[in-house]
Amino acid sequence: MASDGGSSSLQLPCVFSPKSRQYLAVCAQDGRLRIWNTDSKTINQEYVPSAHLSATCTCIAWGPCRTVKEGPQRKKRKSEAVQVEEKADLLAMGTAAGSVLLYSTAKGTLHCSLDEAHSAGVNCVHWHPEDSVLYSGSDDTNIVEWDLQSGKMRSKWKADRAAVTSLCVSPDGKLLLSAGHVIKMWDLDTKELYRKFTGHSTAVTTLRFATTRPPDSNGLYFVSGAAHDRLISVWQVREDGKDKNSVVSFTLTDEPRHVDLVPSNSKEEAVRLAVVCQDGQLHLFEHFLNGPCKKPFSPSCSVQMADTRESPMPIPMLAAVLGRDSRSVLLAYGNHLQPVIEQVEVNTTERHVCLSRDVKTSLSLTMESTVSKVKTPVVNTKSKVLVPGLPGHQAPLKGSHLEKASEKRKKDTKEMSIAEQLGEIDLSATSSEKVKASLQTDNYAVLLVQGLESNDADILNKVLQTRKEMVIKKTVARLPLSAVLPLVKELTNRLQGHPFAGILMVRWLKAVLMHHTSYLASLPDLVTELGVLYHMIESRVKMFHKLTKLHGKLYLLMTHVATSDSSNMVSEVDHTAKLVYEDESSDENEASGDEVLPEEDSDHWEEEEGMEEDKQSSEEEDEGNRTEPKANGEEDMEHENESEEE
Repeated sequence: MASDGGSSSLQLPCVFSPKSRQYLAVCAQDGRLRIWNTDSKTINQEYVPSAHLSATCTCIAWGPCRTVKEGPQRKKRKSEAVQVEEKADLLAMGTAAGSVLLYSTAKGTLHCSLDEAHSAGVNCVHWHPEDSVLYSGSDDTNIVEWDLQSGKMRSKWKADRAAVTSLCVSPDGKLLLSAGHVIKMWDLDTKELYRKFTGHSTAVTTLRFATTRPPDSNGLYFVSGAAHDRLISVWQVREDGKDKNSVVSFTLTDEPRHVDLVPSNSKEEAVRLAVVCQDGQLHLFEHFLNGPCKKPFSPSCSVQMADTRESPMPIPMLAAVLGRDSRSVLLAYGNHLQPVIEQVEVNTTERHVCLSRDVKTSLSLTMESTVSKVKTPVVNTKSKVLVPGLPGHQAPLKGSHLEKASEKRKKDTKEMSIAEQLGEIDLSATSSEKVKASLQTDNYAVLLVQGLESNDADILNKVLQTRKEMVIKKTVARLPLSAVLPLVKELTNRLQGHPFAGILMVRWLKAVLMHHTSYLASLPDLVTELGVLYHMIESRVKMFHKLTKLHGKLYLLMTHVATSDSSNMVSEVDHTAKLVYEDESSDENEASGDEVLPEEDSDHWEEEEGMEEDKQSSEEEDEGNRTEPKANGEEDMEHENESEEE
């Protein structure tokens, strides 16, 4: 069976020992290493690193099983010679400070510490299957090869531009897989790059070799899993080098946390895989590796665990190990501080299996069977407890106060009803009030799930009318996978029925595609489920092109009309005189009366010009000259009137 390697720094390490599976090594939230005996279900050893708070344990890897001498023994005869059982002894731990600690389970103490090689936290450690060699990968982008006999660094090389998050050595000990975002295969003899595999967009957290065949026969396969990725990818190392893409993929319900694998030794033997996901489910796979396959494979059996309450709650699984047959699985479930270890027979003929367990009973029995050195002080009503604050401050600790505080805490943590949650949600995007602490994104996600299950239009309207981008993204990210498809269908219906609300619905749809694309791609009936949405988007995109053309034509037309209207608008002419000139010799004209003025004509002006030329004539001659043109003017006017009448 493949030995368990290091786990991601984002997760708490939990690893079974190889071969006999006698021990379970767990690093909990408090930074302590606890080694549980899988037979007695009790703590076998506990180790507290000196810097367990500042340099927490980030990864664990069990070393190869070896024979351990336990005290002086007499030399046995050949007839008494018994095959010595190999046991798991050394345990390598990577820390956030950049050091690697080796712990010996046989001695119960720290074996040695490997320091001064990494300048950043260690993300993964992996043992060489044969030699006493250990490999470690770090955030400083380097891989270090350690010689455990001398306790010193043997070699060091830069592996990637990004942090090295996973390592795995081939079964023959000649090749090393390392990964950040890109998976690289190294020749351990020359430390040169042998192959490169691309396909993951996030940090790779799991690497395992799936076959024991050499790479020159096109029969070497390995599997990989990445953070925030709901797939296990299988890669083939081909002799011709055309192996940049994965050949097979296995679908999961969440990102992989723990992977156990039984490798295949020949083409006729199937690879068995057990994957524990972030959501606490166990998925079992069995597949014959023989070249590429386009369609992703679903698990042959999925196992969930729940408690025995009236409304069952899921129990998360921490790790799983496959047995010799396909039905037996060794499970670790519960929490990291007090895991429950159980050998389970799984009915693999069923696609979904749910196991019910009473976790409280198991925990209480385990706690009674173990001997704890921690003593809880007994506090009575007369004792006084010093608390941080002013010097000499004493706070009386009474039972009644504790009860009141606990009751108040229970009241504060009481869940609100749906109506109260709906009433407190602020839907206005422009309001500058701070959102209350109780109304976090979790409430939106819970309300959205409840609205989708009950098909309540009020709840869905309240949640889906949110305009804040960050709230929409976090709500969609916290949605369970079972609610993703109903949400897409609801958004599709709203886009069809209410085109004006499409702006908000498109934001939700964008967030769903950003966070849950891998899950949607793994659905077998994806085309039928999203066919309506696809055709609607396609028709709207085609209509948008026509609307854009119409908008351009209307814009040109309206611009032309506006320009012509502005050119036709001419201001009216002002007929009032700007300047009036009065002649001094016009006094006599004024005396003649108003009757003469309207009968003057252009002939009068010509005679007046002639008068100006004969300035030496007398005033009497002037008067005579003025009366003659008047008479002539009247005759002219009469002739003109007769011509107009004719």
